[in-house]
Amino acid sequence: MADQDNEAGILVLGLGRFGGAIAETLVELGHEVLAVDSDQKIVQSYSGRLTHVIEADTTDEEALRQIGAADFDCAVVAIGTHIEASILTTSVLVDLGVETIWAKAISMPHARILERVGATRVVLPEHEMGERVAHLVAGRALNYIEFEDGFALVETKPPRQYVGKKLGEAGIRKAHGVTVVCIKRRGEDFSYATADTVIGADDLLIVAGKTHQAEAFAART
Repeated sequence: MADQDNEAGILVLGLGRFGGAIAETLVELGHEVLAVDSDQKIVQSYSGRLTHVIEADTTDEEALRQIGAADFDCAVVAIGTHIEASILTTSVLVDLGVETIWAKAISMPHARILERVGATRVVLPEHEMGERVAHLVAGRALNYIEFEDGFALVETKPPRQYVGKKLGEAGIRKAHGVTVVCIKRRGEDFSYATADTVIGADDLLIVAGKTHQAEAFAART
């Protein structure tokens, strides 16, 4: 196995749409990926697209031992629709001593079981995406990422009242409880905001703060 850097090996178990997207993106990011699926046709379809693809029963501890799963520090269990297989696979990885295990869940009960058997991090892609889209639909933010403890990053256009003002003079944090982190001008990359940054009418702002405050600020545009 490679050192845990940009070339580190990552084990991806399950090559449905979710797992396949993760595996291909990891390869694009420069990681060595060992992908495993029990369906021969799926394995064949990814041959040549990923670093290594193997057909194996991910719920079988001996099968995972033989492919060297115990040598990986990080694994992604991307099995969603087959809940029993998802749980058994996660449990096997825990028994093999894999340090970091990301696991996909399709419901909150499924997520709780995965956490109890030892998954390091559980994701509910459809639920999380649904929440994110709902925030975008209900508000005027252009993009939205929520973290734990009700903290969010929101991409938005600047409220008219701040156009032409320097950030240091605008008093946005004091008035709205949010911090302007980055600004993107048309045709340019995002750049860090400073007190001397002048807000333009066509700028895009990345603001950080409590979710309700960040959304309220975006709604003022």
